[in-house]
Amino acid sequence: MTEVPELPTVWRPRVTRIVAYTTAGVVVVTLAVLAVVVAPQFGLSDRVFIVAFGLFVAWVLHMFARCRVVAEESGITVVNAFRTRRFEWPEVLDVSMAEGEPWPTLDLADGTSTSAMGINGTEKALAARQLAELKALLRVRGETPDPH
Repeated sequence: MTEVPELPTVWRPRVTRIVAYTTAGVVVVTLAVLAVVVAPQFGLSDRVFIVAFGLFVAWVLHMFARCRVVAEESGITVVNAFRTRRFEWPEVLDVSMAEGEPWPTLDLADGTSTSAMGINGTEKALAARQLAELKALLRVRGETPDPH
C-alpha cells in the first residue's frame, strides 16, 4: 500500500515540461533569427508577425507545460492546459488511468469527470507513483469508503 504523501503535494510531468520549454525556446529563437535575415522585400510588420507567431507558439507550449495537480488540506486543484478547476475532497470520488491513456480521469460526485493532465501517462513509473499517491490521499480525505 502506498504511503499517504504530506500536504501540500504537487504532481506535474517532467518530460512534458522539458520538451515544451525546449521547443518553445528553439521556436522563438529560430523565428527571431528568421525575422532578421528574411529577404528585404519583407517589411517591418511581416518581421514583427514572424516573431509574434513564435511567441504565440511558445505561449501554447507553456500552457501545456504548466499542467499540474495540487493536493492541499482543503482539496484538489487541477491545472490543465487551458482550464483550472478546484475541488473539495468530497467532490472527487475516484481517480483512474487505464493502460495507455495519456492522463488520469477524476470521477466527480456530480456524475461528471475531468482529466488531470498534470499526471502524464507517458512517464510510466512517475505516473504510476503519482497516481498511487493521489489514490491514497482520496482514501484518507475523500468520502468514498476504502474498498479494501
